[in-house]
Amino acid sequence: MNNRSIKHMTLAAACLALCMVLPFLTGQIPQIGGMLSPMHIPALLAGFLCGPWWALAVGAIAPLLRHFTLHMPPLITAVAMSFELAAYGCFAGLLYRKLPKKTSSVYIALIAAMILGRLVWGVVMVVISGATGSAFTWAAFLAGAFTKAIPGIILHILLIPVIVLALERAGLLEK
Repeated sequence: MNNRSIKHMTLAAACLALCMVLPFLTGQIPQIGGMLSPMHIPALLAGFLCGPWWALAVGAIAPLLRHFTLHMPPLITAVAMSFELAAYGCFAGLLYRKLPKKTSSVYIALIAAMILGRLVWGVVMVVISGATGSAFTWAAFLAGAFTKAIPGIILHILLIPVIVLALERAGLLEK
């Protein structure tokens, strides 16, 4: 294993740890946590920091690990979030690597990953609702993916590019 692989694995582990810890900041008020989506931040950052495949692993593992160790989020939510966060990290990492190395590309990669991840979440929720016999409507998708998540979407768009661009400028992130 080379130094680059060790660096990416270490960054992935740090992002996974943040996925476990950040929800405690909003855990006392579940509605706030649902709006700010604190687990999304490290899953998205993992795409920029350690690449698509490590980020996919972080996103896939984090909600299930949190469910089985801390009993939150609930299992069905954790399963859907695992696919969503895996997609976030993977798409952010892939797009960040492929797009031109400009400031605007960080925003494009982030926003595209957020949209694609939410679409993945919607598809998984349709499958889960079909398997459990519950209803998952277009209105439920829009509310869960966008309307209720607006504060988190704004937070992610404001916070993540600042972190990524600061790490780039400091020479701590591969462009």
